[in-house]
Amino acid sequence: MKQVQAVLFDFGMVLSRPPVPAVWTEMQRVSGLDERTLQRLYWAHRDDYDRGTLDGTPYWNRVAADADREFTPEQRDQLLALDVELWTDMNLPMLAWVKLLHRAGVRTGILSNIGDAMAEGIRRKFDWIGDFHHAVWSHALRLRKPEQAIYAAAAEGLGVPPGQILFVDDKEENIRAAEQFGMQGIVYSDHVTFQAEMEARGFHYLLQPEPATTTV
Repeated sequence: MKQVQAVLFDFGMVLSRPPVPAVWTEMQRVSGLDERTLQRLYWAHRDDYDRGTLDGTPYWNRVAADADREFTPEQRDQLLALDVELWTDMNLPMLAWVKLLHRAGVRTGILSNIGDAMAEGIRRKFDWIGDFHHAVWSHALRLRKPEQAIYAAAAEGLGVPPGQILFVDDKEENIRAAEQFGMQGIVYSDHVTFQAEMEARGFHYLLQPEPATTTV
């Protein structure tokens, strides 16, 4: 097994926690859609949104049209903002680990299936996103995980050979695709299980990395 020189993170459900129930309830109120209908329509065109086939406003227009209604500009703006809030309850143990990796000089990246308005909202909300060495937001490339080309873009951006990149994602299919590309991967479910898997896989040296030394 090759020594890991870079760690690549999914955003949703890895750097962030599960969707916030109170925000989802507010999205129902703003949209005027019941739970079952909003769930169905929210996901119906999400792949196109993540791929960049639909931008944020057309995505919500499509949700409205499928519900035989039309959102006002104010409703759309609220839903775009709430969508960011829905997915940004941050996973603090993972963010603490990211800081340790940065102090140790380990390269880090983000590889996320995400729409344009979502990515823009996340970058506005969190200035620490800029601390990552590279970020691939799927909409910008018109690609989505688990397509092989998106892993190639992430590896190129990190400047590290695929075999020396550890990818952490909550979806099994995305990890398997990363491994097929040549990366190492771990499926994330919760932090305790993740740490145990890291130890079992021989990645203990990454969990508490030594701070990088600087010379004058």
